[in-house]
Amino acid sequence: MPTPRHQQISLSDTPYYHCISRCVRRTFLCGTDVSTNKDYNHRKQWIVDRLALLSKTFAIDVCAYAIMSNHTHTILKINESLAQSWSDETVMHRWAQLFSMPVLVERYLNGDCHSDAEQDKARETIKLFRNRLMDISWFMRCLNEHIARKANAEDKCTGRFWEGRFKSQALLDEQAILSCMVYVDLNPIRAAICDTLEESEHTSVQQRIKQITATKKTTAPQQTRPAIKLSPFIASSLKENGIAFALNDYLELVDWTGRIVREDKRGYIKSSTPGILNKLQLNEQTWIETVQGFSKGFHDFVGPEAQLKSLCKKQKKHWVRGINLCRKLFKINLSSPIPT
Repeated sequence: MPTPRHQQISLSDTPYYHCISRCVRRTFLCGTDVSTNKDYNHRKQWIVDRLALLSKTFAIDVCAYAIMSNHTHTILKINESLAQSWSDETVMHRWAQLFSMPVLVERYLNGDCHSDAEQDKARETIKLFRNRLMDISWFMRCLNEHIARKANAEDKCTGRFWEGRFKSQALLDEQAILSCMVYVDLNPIRAAICDTLEESEHTSVQQRIKQITATKKTTAPQQTRPAIKLSPFIASSLKENGIAFALNDYLELVDWTGRIVREDKRGYIKSSTPGILNKLQLNEQTWIETVQGFSKGFHDFVGPEAQLKSLCKKQKKHWVRGINLCRKLFKINLSSPIPT
């Protein structure tokens, strides 16, 4: 029996989650259908545009994403403190970007609710919407349902577009977060769709590289479409404000890992290990095994053995799939803080 979603999402354990959605219709969601030779690549931009809207509406940060021909990857971080800091007006303004506003709540915000019962019900509704705006299930629902409706309208058909609800993996520590981000950003490289990070279309790593390039130019090019709001790399231990590593270090790590994973990739493999691996107290082979192990080895939770056992006890589980791989790969000394 699948694990209930409320058991997979636990803010007390981690705000970071890797979400995967796969298309059920033949083999292609956004690529070229080999049986009809019809090109659906334009749908990838649909997903980018929708992610751009959702990333600016929800209290959920997009850390990484990759849009492939038959599936999508997103790494999301729930920003609970941001959602709790919003005023009632802000919550409803954001909610109205996606859904119609209830008449009662609109009257309440305009000061037209005079009875205690009406005011209590309006406040209860606003609280519900605040919680939904930091809920990964609602984020993915707003993404996948929108794309499914557009695809069905284009194909002039009805029925299921996605295999089912999205798959979710909880990322419990820095190594799990970074290795999963690298795994996601290297999807086009690993699939031999492209040879360089700059050519990795519809990925977060390409977007970050383009943003760096644009800031170095005196006149940045005008963007015709809104960009996805990505969680920043802040090179600080203040993890609630972003990803606690430097962006240049991360890009070096992705490039180095891509050269190792893709044996046929052109270019020189640097002999020096990226500094970020030293911060994580990992050797090169351990890191490569971690990135390669994401596709099949891990399931609901990814992290050190001690944290997995703690989650098992909390959720009254006898075992977690992938614990043997986690025991082999995640060997960080959790008693000492990660240097920055």
